[in-house]
Amino acid sequence: MAAPVIKSAKRKRFIKNTLVHIMLAVLAFIWVFPIIWVVLTSFRAEKGSYVSTFLPQSYTIDNYVKLFTDTTILNFPRMFGNTLFIAVCSCILATFYVLSVSYCLSRLRFKMRKPYMNMAMILGLFPGFMSMVAVYFILKAVGLTEGNLIRVALILCYSGGAGLGFQIAKGFFDTIPYAVDEAAIIDGCTKWQVFTKITLPLSKPIIVYTVLTAFMGPWLDFIFAKVICRANSDQYTIAIGLWKMLEKEYIDSWYTSFAAGAVLISIPIAILFLCMQKYYVDGVSGAVKG
Repeated sequence: MAAPVIKSAKRKRFIKNTLVHIMLAVLAFIWVFPIIWVVLTSFRAEKGSYVSTFLPQSYTIDNYVKLFTDTTILNFPRMFGNTLFIAVCSCILATFYVLSVSYCLSRLRFKMRKPYMNMAMILGLFPGFMSMVAVYFILKAVGLTEGNLIRVALILCYSGGAGLGFQIAKGFFDTIPYAVDEAAIIDGCTKWQVFTKITLPLSKPIIVYTVLTAFMGPWLDFIFAKVICRANSDQYTIAIGLWKMLEKEYIDSWYTSFAAGAVLISIPIAILFLCMQKYYVDGVSGAVKG
């Protein structure tokens, strides 16, 4: 009697696993197919956004070449450089702000600690673009909305309020035993030394997460960049440039180059993730071993 029961259970498990894998395969296809289509379109030789076939009939690299050679209307290399500079500076500042605020709220005890966390939680319920009009007029009042100072204005916008997003990093710091800090302080370390030499080396996973999110925000943002840059085309970021490519007067000649640009903007994020993945894995394994 036991053998048929075991055989029936194995059959049910096999059918269940097969159905689950089929569903996962379908979902994976749905998720990956748009990415494949964008990549194929970036190599499409047919011009324009309206074609008779769904997949390209012929392929070329001219769409990528055009991005870096045809700068008469849309200067993609300059937009790429602007965005990269803004994203890197914002990433460094925002990462420092988030980790510093998170550490202070996790380890220090002061009078306004809980009110500040409650206020940050409430402010986090509102989308950031609600303040863009007020932010723009403040930046205009101090003269940061013209010329190369626009980049400074965008860096301030992306990094200035980063400290309000402390919740995840604070939760990670809370998992590190306070006894480690006490032992370091007994050995003569200051709070800054404990933070930089003890806590941060133990926090590689959350540092990687913070760096990635701090970089992706300004790299992909459109709303604040559009409001602050306005008609200053020499200060445009990639998001604005890609949006311009889809405007009525440009879409016919720039549509395939738009797809090429969409592929190119994913490369820095992929490189950043691949470079930092090692530290993320090492940090997790170290935490498990500890």
